[in-house]
Amino acid sequence: MNILIVKLSAIGDVIHALPVSYAIKETYPQARVTWVVEPPARDILVDNPYIDEILLFEKKKFKESLSGFLRNFPPFRKKLKAGHFDIALDLQGLGKSAAIAYFSGAKQRYGTANMRELSNYISKPVSGEHANGHIVERYLDVARAIGCKVNEVRFPVAISERDAKIAKATLKAAGVPEGKRYAVLAVGANWPNKRWSTTNYAALSGWLYNQHIIPVFVGGGALDENLVAEIISKSEIPPVSVVGKTSLKQLASIIKGAKFTIGGDTGPVHLAAGLKIPTIMLMGPTDANRNGPYGQLQNAIEVNRPCRWCWKRACPKGLDCLSAITVDMVCEKIKAVLGD
Repeated sequence: MNILIVKLSAIGDVIHALPVSYAIKETYPQARVTWVVEPPARDILVDNPYIDEILLFEKKKFKESLSGFLRNFPPFRKKLKAGHFDIALDLQGLGKSAAIAYFSGAKQRYGTANMRELSNYISKPVSGEHANGHIVERYLDVARAIGCKVNEVRFPVAISERDAKIAKATLKAAGVPEGKRYAVLAVGANWPNKRWSTTNYAALSGWLYNQHIIPVFVGGGALDENLVAEIISKSEIPPVSVVGKTSLKQLASIIKGAKFTIGGDTGPVHLAAGLKIPTIMLMGPTDANRNGPYGQLQNAIEVNRPCRWCWKRACPKGLDCLSAITVDMVCEKIKAVLGD
């Protein structure tokens, strides 16, 4: 049996879907599993023992022009056809993922309960037992629809010895001596209203130092670098930053050594939860029931606003959404997580 998983992006969403690969192989160990993903999230799938092949969907090449589409679509379609897929699982539920599922040639196509952009006409939406529950379980409901038993929810992230060594060296070079306690703080997020303020992060960094825990900021890209620069400028003791200095697997290695991870509804925080590291998530526009730290929903701190869970990328009221979460609230949650 050949099974195609279509989950393209974002990094946090791909992490949420990882247990599907394990669930398939748990029930059908002889199945050949192929995953279609976009470049930013590819690294998290590499060396996953439950994935036999990774197909890269380079969206930019398809969108750059009509000629770009005509040039890149035929070879991509040929790769899909070569998989001789029996089943396609569209976990993205959008027009582009629906097209991939359709052109895969799979006769059986399934998707999640909340499909958009007419993708529900291509793949059968699965409204399972967890249709209103956590997104990890919604994805697993799709696996259950093809007979997967899901006896265990496992997030397979393979960290090579090389990546572990690089992560260790990166931490040391950034200012974390070996053996010292540290916490991972994820400052960034794609949505502006998923980000806690730099002022609050600076205050939290100072508190962590007083607890003899080194604050280590993680992330990537110019925005995260600028945010951390602001935090450092507002801090009495500069926190450590490895922003832009790690791959996803190296980041995973750093997270595995942390006492805990803190941040908004974003990829590194979901990665920490998947790795079963104590994870505190600061939430406003999205709700913990669907997107909170999987297996640790008690560690989500949600804003006390009547408009929470609006699912809007920017606040239409002009509010700083997460400002309702105070530094003291986060410190109390850290104490609870650490058992202090």
